Amino acid sequence: SPAPTPKAEQRDPNPAAMATERPVRLVLDASLLLDPVGAGAPVPTLRPGAEALLRRLRHSNLGVAICHPEEMPTTVSGFLEMAADLNSFGYISLPAPTGNHLLNELMLEWSRTSSCFYATSTVDEDLFSELQSHNWKVIAVDNECGTKDSGVVNIGKLQELLITLATLIKKEIASSSILMVGYAMKPSREEDFAKRGAFPLYPSQNGLIFVPLSFELHLASQLQEVDIILHKMTDEIISIDPNCSISFPRGISFSAGMSEVIRFMEEYPDFCIIDPFKNISPLLDRLQIQEILVRLQELGSEGRPKLRAPHSLKVINFSGSELQKQLAEANLSFPLIVKPQVACGVADAHNMALVFQIEEFSNLSVPLPAILQEYIDHGSKIYKFYVIGDKVFHAVKTSMPNANLLKSSSGDEPLTFNSLKTLPVATKEQLLLNRAQDNKSLNIGVVEEAAKLLKESLGLTIFGFDVVVQEGSGDHVIVDLNYLPSFKEVPDSEAMPAFWDAIRQSYESKKGKVQT
Repeated sequence: SPAPTPKAEQRDPNPAAMATERPVRLVLDASLLLDPVGAGAPVPTLRPGAEALLRRLRHSNLGVAICHPEEMPTTVSGFLEMAADLNSFGYISLPAPTGNHLLNELMLEWSRTSSCFYATSTVDEDLFSELQSHNWKVIAVDNECGTKDSGVVNIGKLQELLITLATLIKKEIASSSILMVGYAMKPSREEDFAKRGAFPLYPSQNGLIFVPLSFELHLASQLQEVDIILHKMTDEIISIDPNCSISFPRGISFSAGMSEVIRFMEEYPDFCIIDPFKNISPLLDRLQIQEILVRLQELGSEGRPKLRAPHSLKVINFSGSELQKQLAEANLSFPLIVKPQVACGVADAHNMALVFQIEEFSNLSVPLPAILQEYIDHGSKIYKFYVIGDKVFHAVKTSMPNANLLKSSSGDEPLTFNSLKTLPVATKEQLLLNRAQDNKSLNIGVVEEAAKLLKESLGLTIFGFDVVVQEGSGDHVIVDLNYLPSFKEVPDSEAMPAFWDAIRQSYESKKGKVQT
């Protein structure tokens, strides 16, 4: 007898353009998503880990659908349909089987045009058999009894599904050019990258598959599957001892998961990681950043603007009687911007102050040791540069007003702020005033040369730095340097291909060095 006709509410997810012609379809059975503890409750809930799974699959470049049997209660089916809508997935309500047919026409059609995967937490040997007869791969998750079917992939936890799926996709494509990238970063950062399409589970246009590394699972087995580690190690810092010269890993305490990655890299130094911890560690210390930037000053030449670091001074307290003398020796005059020496990875790394006179150092709340820097009047315009592999991008953003405008609003007090959350940016009126007075422009060539030198000296694949043009002198001053920024100002159409190419080039460069 014929297979049942798909119901009207069944929706076919439309995968984006893929790296190969054959798309991948993933059907998630209701049993995989619903919390079994809440079975029969008035309001259904997702099982632990399901929400994160759906969020990641939403941006995976796979065609995903949620499936449930037709006889399921309407409260549950409605809940699942809402989850499908929220994540832009397809939705399949399977009628009761007719004769020997357990699949509907839509799923049969997919089996002819796509590589298909079915993930479930319920053992149904008849369904598994029919799925496999139509070339579907079945993944059974969290089944206490499991299944005897040798063709079914059994895994213990929901968190293992993505890396299992990625491994199967890579095997299905059967191309040695496909590389799997395991990434580790905090959820908010991951979401920012993922929603731009940075982390496809189906290969990117240059053959990369991205999977999150889970610190809740056995890490060594995950690292055996991936070819590249991409990380933001500063997201996993527990504490930094500011009194210890930051020389990786001395003085830095990491989460258990990141500590395991570090041990792995010590054991396998030829493994490709973006980027090596020792290359990133100088960027945790504003004093080391200053020393790096000072070396760029040789770029200045006749007829070109001077490129330099801000004049600065490290202090271990704000009350020393020698402070005025130290400021003079360091060529520093007020106003000064005061920053913690620790540049990132801890909660107060971005708590800063603008100080207008020596008396304002008393009771200053900026963490010590600190770096005192000259405040550069720059017409409220900051240039954010992003180095992504061999590409350099930049964007212009509104920044802090000139010092005289800030002083008039400070009330004879230091102006304290968090540079990530409460940066005092210029008003529209101040911007108009600056525009009328602005006669200095950015020299792209000078800064791009600096970007190239920084890339070579730091040994980093992806990093960013900020440049301001000093009013009057026209000096190009680099005021910040950071690893793996979001580069959100760069259009996705340019940023994502550059991001993927940078990762692939880093791998191929590392592989070439190992083989020679």
